[in-house]
Amino acid sequence: MARKLMKGNEAMATAAITAGCKCFFGYPITPQNEIPEFMSKAMYESGGAFVQAESEVAAINMVYGAGGAGVRAMTSSSSPGIALKQEGISYLAGAEVPAVILNVMRGGPGLGSIQPAQSDYNMMTRGGGDGDYNCPVLAPANLQEAADMIMEAFDIADHYRTPVYVAADGYIGQMMEPVEIIYKPKYELKEKTWAATGMRGKREKNVVNSLYLEPELLYKHNIHLQEKYAEIKEKEARAEKYFTDDAELIFVSYGTMSRVVRGVVDKLREEGKKVGMIRPQTLWPFPVKAFDNPNCKMYVSIEMSMGQMIDDIKLACECKAEVKFYGKAGGLVPTAHEIIENVRGFSGGII
Repeated sequence: MARKLMKGNEAMATAAITAGCKCFFGYPITPQNEIPEFMSKAMYESGGAFVQAESEVAAINMVYGAGGAGVRAMTSSSSPGIALKQEGISYLAGAEVPAVILNVMRGGPGLGSIQPAQSDYNMMTRGGGDGDYNCPVLAPANLQEAADMIMEAFDIADHYRTPVYVAADGYIGQMMEPVEIIYKPKYELKEKTWAATGMRGKREKNVVNSLYLEPELLYKHNIHLQEKYAEIKEKEARAEKYFTDDAELIFVSYGTMSRVVRGVVDKLREEGKKVGMIRPQTLWPFPVKAFDNPNCKMYVSIEMSMGQMIDDIKLACECKAEVKFYGKAGGLVPTAHEIIENVRGFSGGII
């Protein structure tokens, strides 16, 4: 489609349909309500199926069923709703069922607020359900990237047989920007010979589940999953680096927050300060290789949360540089002025 001014939630929904999503299962929650509203009409018009489930728990299990039958399936929600889906996401990961889960994040914990936030970082990157598993997490910073990442998420999900998150804070869902939606497959996708599509007397039956009663079989399955995750870490991690080559202080930020930080870097560069930014585009796998910066003396995590990304930054830089934090939670967004003034207080004269 031609470049068009769109609201974030509607752009991401349109991108999902363009990528071949045939089943959407959701439940209303702010600030992602426009997605199920849009899908209730658009899925029907595109030949797909829309179901407003009776709960978030029901929605994720419907995704499990459709995905297990080989259909491109998706759900969306916001933070408390995504929390309710965690058991089903663990099932999807264990059964290796592809799915796309869009999280339009809001402030927490609990019901929190309806304002945008980034406080679901740990829930998505650490695996909120039971067992040893991970899900790829894509983090867009603008609406074009959000649409592109939704389409890419379907390809990653099918290629690796895994659920994939798209982590879009509430601003991404609610803002409007020009978007061009063109689907270019990331991978050459193979026939889903594993899917439960019915035998029709032509083959042995497929069983899609995450239950392994024999400990040895479950251990073998876990080894298989870890090998898959290692491949994802090697091939899918990525970040944008902005003025990092000579930077002595590097801000680390993602999503909407990175847009503010980019302005901070530009302002400090005008003052002659050696600063830069790393913007993780994948929260898991975390872009460890982007942190190979021998000149950097300090990394500063700037988040719309209380510092959930700090541990990953420390691991990535192997504690070769100081790691500090400044951020706000609950729906408040640090301004460029606040970031500069607060970081100046602990930067040791770098800025």
